[in-house]
Amino acid sequence: MPQMSPLLWLNLLFMFILGFFLFSVFNFFIKPPLKILTTSSKLIKPEKYWKW
Repeated sequence: MPQMSPLLWLNLLFMFILGFFLFSVFNFFIKPPLKILTTSSKLIKPEKYWKW
């Protein structure tokens, strides 16, 4: 059974890295961004009473 030459292993590594990169990029951009509804009540920070 013949063994793979180092250049073929390098090509295989680059192919898997490129595939992983494209998979990650497509998964990141495939989802539509969710709109965050901001209300005035969420913007007010409650006071914190610290017990010293």
